[in-house]
Amino acid sequence: MEIRNYNDLENAKTPHGIKATKMYDTDHALIMHLFLKAGEGLKPHITPVDVAFYVLEGSPTIMVGEEKIKVKKDDIIESPKDIVHNVMNETDSNVRVLVMKLPKPTSKTKIL
Repeated sequence: MEIRNYNDLENAKTPHGIKATKMYDTDHALIMHLFLKAGEGLKPHITPVDVAFYVLEGSPTIMVGEEKIKVKKDDIIESPKDIVHNVMNETDSNVRVLVMKLPKPTSKTKIL
């Protein structure tokens, strides 16, 4: 058994300029923890694999394709591969989201 605590892990380097932490990284899957302060967000981008967003805290706005919806804690949002998506914090409170890429991408994400 391997146990990791978010507070003990280093931030990952991303092109989005936000606090992102790799929680799980194997040959088969990638799970990231995103911490977004008020006004922060991901740049719109396209991933070559399906993505699921699980909201741990706050009410982020999530865009998948042409849809843009404010979601809440404990919601899970699916984004199919090869479709533009992003996560934004348009509130005054912090937002925490788990981002699960399954399977783990073997090619790069396209930042728009």
